[in-house]
Amino acid sequence: MSLPDRDNPYSFDAFLEQLKAFDFYADDPFLQKVVRHYSGSEWPELNEKLLAMSSKASFRWRDLADHVARPDLRPYLEHYDAHRHRIDRIVFPLEAKILQEEIFGEALYSAKTSLWESFTKRFLVDQVGTTGVSCPLACTEGLIALIEKFPDQRHPELDTILQHCKEGIDGEFGVGAQFMSEAQGGSDIPSNLIEAVPDGDHYRVYGNKFFCSAIHSDYSVLTAKVTGSEDVGTFVVPAWLPGNKEKEIRNGYRINRIKWKMGTVEVPTAEVDYDGAIAYAVGPTNRGVANAVGIVLALSRITVGRTSGAGMLRAAREAMLYSEFRDVFGSKIAQYPLAAGQVRGLIDAAQRTTAGAFKIYDLYVRLGAKLQPGLASDEPLEQQKLRFNLRELVIMQKLTTAYETVDVIRKAISTFGGHGVIEDFSSLPRFFRDSTVNELWEGPKNVLLMQVFRDILRVRDWYDPREFVENLLDGTSQDMVNDLANTLNSFLDDPPFLRMDPDSMDRAAQWETFCDTFLRTYQELALKEVGKAPIVSEERMSLPSVWA
Repeated sequence: MSLPDRDNPYSFDAFLEQLKAFDFYADDPFLQKVVRHYSGSEWPELNEKLLAMSSKASFRWRDLADHVARPDLRPYLEHYDAHRHRIDRIVFPLEAKILQEEIFGEALYSAKTSLWESFTKRFLVDQVGTTGVSCPLACTEGLIALIEKFPDQRHPELDTILQHCKEGIDGEFGVGAQFMSEAQGGSDIPSNLIEAVPDGDHYRVYGNKFFCSAIHSDYSVLTAKVTGSEDVGTFVVPAWLPGNKEKEIRNGYRINRIKWKMGTVEVPTAEVDYDGAIAYAVGPTNRGVANAVGIVLALSRITVGRTSGAGMLRAAREAMLYSEFRDVFGSKIAQYPLAAGQVRGLIDAAQRTTAGAFKIYDLYVRLGAKLQPGLASDEPLEQQKLRFNLRELVIMQKLTTAYETVDVIRKAISTFGGHGVIEDFSSLPRFFRDSTVNELWEGPKNVLLMQVFRDILRVRDWYDPREFVENLLDGTSQDMVNDLANTLNSFLDDPPFLRMDPDSMDRAAQWETFCDTFLRTYQELALKEVGKAPIVSEERMSLPSVWA
């Protein structure tokens, strides 16, 4: 019976109390199980560190991230100060500054921080959903790896930058970015036109970069061509010269405007004109494409895979908890088979994606946490094959999981009905918008699909495609291996990507299906290896039988 009541007593408090009290790590048996599986002997100490950090990420940082995501608090650009000085200041709310300082203050890339500690702590940060920090955090990792790749004869200033970003200087940690996109192309780095002019022991750069995220960073990895050369090099460009940060004097560049984006709005993205900015070359100036893609972008793509798993876990969890709370037509949402099946699908996708991200990172760790620019190597053949496996897994994970995350979060939002699109009712709309941008970041799907194809074709003479499939999908059925290996060879024998006819377009679409199927099979094997577990502890569950 439901009689009129002008003082409607309905309350969301029971759901909110459950949601607000959830600890991303302590209350997630599945995540604990994954971390324990891969961290090995490091587990006892790492577990304590994660419990300590999760208490900050799950509550304080989560609330700060929700606050700074308000439209009225988005970062903006001040071109001049009150005294006619050109400063191009990026203005953040105080809470955003605090959030960045506290997360970077965890020293996630310090020599004292193990690889698994860094990876798992960043997984917790990813669940916070703060792109204003997670994006520059990922870019900083790429900048560090690039500088460390070339220790010989590097400019002394690069050692200072490395120290600032890894260990901090006077308690402050340097923030990195990567500026590669120009108006004529983002992923098409070889088409860069920005110029690097030699000037003694450094360079000066001139030209325009059209899509520069984390424009508030202290340093950026920039791709450019040295005067008179068609080859691209990689350079590190400080935002300020020593002593100029406090004076707000930029290092020879102007910020034209902040981009108006549909997502990741907490991290400012800008258009920049360089007019003689001092830059330091990193690595050979004719190997910039390989270094940028093979090191900097590869690490960012690993980040996308990890972020996808974290975002899916949070979305699946919140959809699950709401489905247990909400009464619809006399029963809980979770008690309707159709809705329960949809939530179950969210959980399965989140667990599969998370397990796959950890397994790929484990291969990266086992290969010495070093990425190889390009495909050429002097290592033994079997080691070359392992590195190739990692390269292709990173790319396929990025193109598949980033795409799937959008779908998973959209379905999670639908569990909330109309409330799901209310920005201050749930964090999921923000996660959804950010995931659509993440799908394009570090290469849209079509670009990456072609890169995978070209890579496998180029190594075919020393890495048989069937062996490639067998090595990565060891543990799945022989029928599946045979089917995927035969399909792969058919594409390599007759590529459909150079003709414009209906049959070629249809087969090209099938290549996308192949890559998605391949990666998801790998993820399923990773999940099987770890084993399933609830994503919410029994203490937080009200209907455990539904999700057993």
